[in-house]
Amino acid sequence: MKVVELATLFAGPLATAFLGDFGADVTKIEHPRKPDPSRGHGPARDGVGLWWKVLGRNKRCATLDLSSPAAGDVLRRLVADADVLVENFRPGTLERWGIGPAELHAVNPRLVIARISGFGQVGPYARRPGFGTLAEAMSGFAAATGEPDGPPTLPPFGLADSVTALATAYAVMLALRARDVSGVGQVVDLAIIEPIMAMLGPQITWYDQLGYVQPRLGNRSNNNAPRNTYRCADGRWVAISTSAQSIAERVMRLVGRPELIDEPWFATGSGRAAHADELDAAVGAWVAARGRDEVVAAFEEAQAAVAPVYEVPDILADPQYTALGTVVTVPDEELGPVRMQNVPFRMSATPGRIEHAGRRHGQDTEAVLTELGLTADEIDRLRAEGTI
Repeated sequence: MKVVELATLFAGPLATAFLGDFGADVTKIEHPRKPDPSRGHGPARDGVGLWWKVLGRNKRCATLDLSSPAAGDVLRRLVADADVLVENFRPGTLERWGIGPAELHAVNPRLVIARISGFGQVGPYARRPGFGTLAEAMSGFAAATGEPDGPPTLPPFGLADSVTALATAYAVMLALRARDVSGVGQVVDLAIIEPIMAMLGPQITWYDQLGYVQPRLGNRSNNNAPRNTYRCADGRWVAISTSAQSIAERVMRLVGRPELIDEPWFATGSGRAAHADELDAAVGAWVAARGRDEVVAAFEEAQAAVAPVYEVPDILADPQYTALGTVVTVPDEELGPVRMQNVPFRMSATPGRIEHAGRRHGQDTEAVLTELGLTADEIDRLRAEGTI
């Protein structure tokens, strides 16, 4: 599968990374003088951005100033035999440059075009600049996240973009399957405000049927208790969940409060949630008297649900992640071996693989253009014009 990426920052590039993980030939197009901003996001080593190494994995990197008249011809040649194009320009931009879906489908009717934007291709907000932070705010996520007496809380990473990336990869595969039947591609419109809203569960239905708006609950839940994070004697933390009634009963026996099981309200998750203060006090006191390893071992022996609250060093040392191969060492020309998250699932017959980390800006431009049939003189002319 051949994929052309005209996207920056997170949702589009991560979507194509997911496709590249399983063998798609991804060619990332960047502006010759304005690289993808993710190359400069976050910590760097020796001036090399580390976030890009993850986001740019398994891709070839070429440059092309898409606003240049000559670039349109190059892009048309690039998509002539492509399967997928992913772009995240503000709606109307590609059309203004004469390389919108109509022009691209005229060259290749089988092309699947995924268009990612903050607010979608239509509607009163379509041309607004949009980022994942705005989606996290407008989707209802921030309003439901945080302590009850605190402000709405945003995640410290690109949550909405990442969810959109997964949705984009899923949508692209659906469109390719439809193409298997119809023989023609289609346009996929992805608004970053929507996939994260789909992850928030029945909040809209609750409001529609009951007028209920979910409040901020911190680490608690309205559906069960005890459910929280608890501090251990050694200063480390564990998370406990009791979504199943049997688990809730095991937890209370373990912490020495079996009499609470006989309370009428204990029989339902919502009833336990209404008595969260009492249950949290019991569990919290028991946990606070023990170190994290002792807490986890006791919960495992009781077959109750617990997890340590990990930081990255804990993840790298955990035997379960090691068994799953969740973290992989990837070769990189600039930094040498680099560890990062592996592909997010395992397939028995067609497993994915990260071949290399993100490459240098424009590293593959000449190779890509040569494959399209451009001569050395044509490539030199494009470079002199600033098109590549």
